[in-house]
Amino acid sequence: MQQRLPSQLAIPIGFAHRGARAYAAENTLAGFALGLKFGATGLESDVWVTADGIPVLDHDGLVKRAMGKGKPIAGFRRADLPAHIPSLTDLLRECGTDYQLSLDLKDPQAGQLVIDVVRDFAPAMIERLWLCSPVWESLLALRGHGAKLVDSTRLQRIKEGAERRAATLRSNGIDAINLHHSEWSGGLVVLFHRFERVAFGWDMQEDYILKRCLRMGLDGVFSDYPDRMVAALNSYDSAT
Repeated sequence: MQQRLPSQLAIPIGFAHRGARAYAAENTLAGFALGLKFGATGLESDVWVTADGIPVLDHDGLVKRAMGKGKPIAGFRRADLPAHIPSLTDLLRECGTDYQLSLDLKDPQAGQLVIDVVRDFAPAMIERLWLCSPVWESLLALRGHGAKLVDSTRLQRIKEGAERRAATLRSNGIDAINLHHSEWSGGLVVLFHRFERVAFGWDMQEDYILKRCLRMGLDGVFSDYPDRMVAALNSYDSAT
């Protein structure tokens, strides 16, 4: 068996992607709670902001109608949204705060609002908050608040090369990079770890993918199947 490479984090994080998406409606309180029940150590979602400035959790940011394409969440007040769309405060109130939380920032004003909500509700959770954006420069204004900042990108978008990107992220205080699992190799993980950047991988649905990526030394994995993910993480723990 391939030797397991070391992680940057002491214990890799298992993020339940949009909750237990394979078993429950995504981005719902029931789905998030189920992900934690399966043993996930982290939750993942996307954040949008309502017309009255409330961060809410939804994937595409549209309020579906029986007919038509749907209307943006930004056009609704929180009280007027469908009941299945939770606010960030709802999540913290219903699921507690004893886990890592990865949030994709889908609205330019979402980052600071998320930090404010978490800081007011559970200040100790700030250090377990991972804020993600496909444009790492947009995260710079969020430095200094305690949250971790994540460059969520694809390898083909890194035109300057991985080593230059790793150096840039370190010099600008961006804590982590998140790539699709198929883009990671053991050597690439080692490169980002050399610059003390955390390495995450997403879309890990199968057992063999989860185990392969954990052997590479990835620090966090995202899966729709939190039960499979937790089993792979437990296997990782028992072998170290």
